[in-house]
Amino acid sequence: MVLRVGLLVGRERSFPDALIAEVARRDAGVVASYAELDITSIDRPPPYDVLVDRISHEVTCYQPVLKLAVLNGTRVVNNPFWRIADDKLFGTALAARLGVRVPRTVVLPSKSYGEGVSSQTLCNLRFPLDWEGAARELGFPMFIKPHWGGGFRDVYRVSSMEELWGAYDRTGTLTMIAQEAIPWSQYVRCIVIGKEHVRPALWDPRLGHFDRYVRASETMPPLEPALLARCVEDARSLCRALGYDMNTVELAIRDGVPYAIDFMNSAPDFDITSLGPEHFPWVVEKMADLVIRLAHEGSPKPAMSFKDVMR
Repeated sequence: MVLRVGLLVGRERSFPDALIAEVARRDAGVVASYAELDITSIDRPPPYDVLVDRISHEVTCYQPVLKLAVLNGTRVVNNPFWRIADDKLFGTALAARLGVRVPRTVVLPSKSYGEGVSSQTLCNLRFPLDWEGAARELGFPMFIKPHWGGGFRDVYRVSSMEELWGAYDRTGTLTMIAQEAIPWSQYVRCIVIGKEHVRPALWDPRLGHFDRYVRASETMPPLEPALLARCVEDARSLCRALGYDMNTVELAIRDGVPYAIDFMNSAPDFDITSLGPEHFPWVVEKMADLVIRLAHEGSPKPAMSFKDVMR
């Protein structure tokens, strides 16, 4: 019996096309294709052994379908119960518990709320908020960004109370976190597949989108072996704890110490124009290894509880 891998994607094509071709080339009893979904019944889960989720963070109607698939034995990358549950405050606190260095971080109440939320609804919030205390704790400059999501959307770097308030006033109903800015001499992005396979690379967020991998070596020195090993182990620790089989972990190096900055990228950018020819083949190879292994493993047992689906 041929095992089926379905890819849920958005506009990207270079990575899914390459993954489909690589799985076919292996001739391992597994076929990969773009997933096709329709109106989904609880009695008719998607007919795939493995689903690779690259887009449910934007096409949210896929999220309940993916959870239904897990309940019925499909292996989903990344596990939707883990992915939907995470947020940046929790993730940062978890990283600190794991011994990974992180920026000082606070969560901010939303600037505004939906219709029907009144001062009575917010009776548990202390007013006025202690902005000065937060500023003393984090220092300037700092970053404020949404507590969930990525893509560099709604991220602000602020250097004064006035800039902080101005940025906060533009956040609407978003829940934001504020983090101290970490000045760095090197910046590393670790691509992690299957929680264990880690490919660290210099990555410069100051450069244009398509130059961040390929030209980073021009803007910063290479990593010493011991520091490189520390980055790899921190990336593994984070992905094991978060349950992510597909992730990128960004680490800012300050005084020889890596600080985890952004490490909950459940649908990381795997386009060939971003990764470049140095990293793209590795990603395709390791993802093919992963989906073929998961397809042959199947689901260990029927999911009968929330604990079962979080494995």
